[in-house]
Amino acid sequence: MSALKLGGRLPTVVSATLWAAAVAAGFGVLLDFDTRPGDAGDPPATWPEDTSIARPPGTFELLMILHPHCPCSRASLTELERIAARGRGRLYVSVLLYAPAQAGEGWSDTDSRRRAEAIPGAEVILDATGAEQRRFGLRTSGHVLLYDAAGALRFSGGITAARGHEGDSMGAAAILSLVSAASPAATAAFEPGARRAAFRTAPVFGCPLEGSDACPRR
Repeated sequence: MSALKLGGRLPTVVSATLWAAAVAAGFGVLLDFDTRPGDAGDPPATWPEDTSIARPPGTFELLMILHPHCPCSRASLTELERIAARGRGRLYVSVLLYAPAQAGEGWSDTDSRRRAEAIPGAEVILDATGAEQRRFGLRTSGHVLLYDAAGALRFSGGITAARGHEGDSMGAAAILSLVSAASPAATAAFEPGARRAAFRTAPVFGCPLEGSDACPRR
C-alpha cells in the first residue's frame, strides 16, 4: 500500500480506534457500576428488642429496606415477590420504606411502594424518622435480613446478582435454602440472644440510603 493511500486512511483508522476505546471504556464503567456492591451495613445478630416491627412467633422474619425512588431496587422487589410466594406459610415479610427527614407528604408514594404493598402477606412500614433503618444497621436499598423464630440473624445481603438485574442470585438461593431446610419452630429451642454460628451473606446492589442521587435513572 502506498504511503499516499495510507496517509489518506490514517485519520479514519485513528478515529475508529478512538471510538472503539471510548465504547470499551464506557462499557467498563457501566459493568463496574452494575457489579459494585453497596454498603453491607451492620445488622444486629439478634432481633432488636426495642423495634416496633412485628415478628410473629414460630416463623422466619424477612425484612427488606427499600428506598422508594431507587431504580435498582425494582429488580429486588421482583425477587422478593418470588421468595415470598415460595416461602408462604413459613416466612413473614416486612418491607421498611426509607424516608429522609425532610421528605414531604407523598414523597414515598411511588410504583415501588405500591409493588411492595401488593405482595401477598407483606407488611409495608414507613420509617419516617429513620429510627428502624438505624436500629437494623441498614445503609443500602434492597438489603434483606432473615431472622429465625428465635430471633437470630440467618442471612444478610442482597437478592439480585447485580444492580438492577433480575434472576437467580446467591442471596435468594440462600434464603430459600434456609427457609425450606429448617423448621422455623425448631429454631425457637435456641435461647434468643444466644451466640450462634455465622450467618450467611451476599452482596447487596442498590442505592445508598443517604445521598441516593448517586444512583442514576435507567
